[in-house]
Amino acid sequence: MDLRARIRDIPNYPKDGIVFFDITPLLSDPSAFKYAVDQLAERFADTGATKIAAAEARGFIFAAPLAYKMSLPFVPLRKPGKLPWKTMSVTYDLEYGTDTLCMHVDAITQGDKVLLIDDLLATGGTVHGMIKMVEQAKASIAGLGFVIELGFLRGGETLREAGFDHTCLLNIS
Repeated sequence: MDLRARIRDIPNYPKDGIVFFDITPLLSDPSAFKYAVDQLAERFADTGATKIAAAEARGFIFAAPLAYKMSLPFVPLRKPGKLPWKTMSVTYDLEYGTDTLCMHVDAITQGDKVLLIDDLLATGGTVHGMIKMVEQAKASIAGLGFVIELGFLRGGETLREAGFDHTCLLNIS
């Protein structure tokens, strides 16, 4: 299936000089959405993952049905103030500043093998933050999966340099 045909390019959004890759056409096509989730499930079937985690918000769109399909718990990684119980947090660098993710302290525990899912890999800042959170919980990474990778921003390269392999369904160079 041609996923690229279901990604809309929005020039100069959210600011001049940026091309935003809009996944809503993919989401509005049930066969394409199912294909994306099924492909991720197939690629990560043999990882031994015990949990799937994703950062809000668009990562949730793919990670939750993937967790359902793989019969695994889903762990939401949220912005500060969005979770109702005791949390741990990690602050990480982005190309334009810093950001913070939080999760419940008992969501990921020592010995878990966590599959991290997001819709898009750009520079890698968010996924490096997610990795840091999993490692703080004394768990390990079972895999890293993305629907889209913006190869020209070299996020995949930073992951490989840090010793992490990843899977993406569509690489836009």
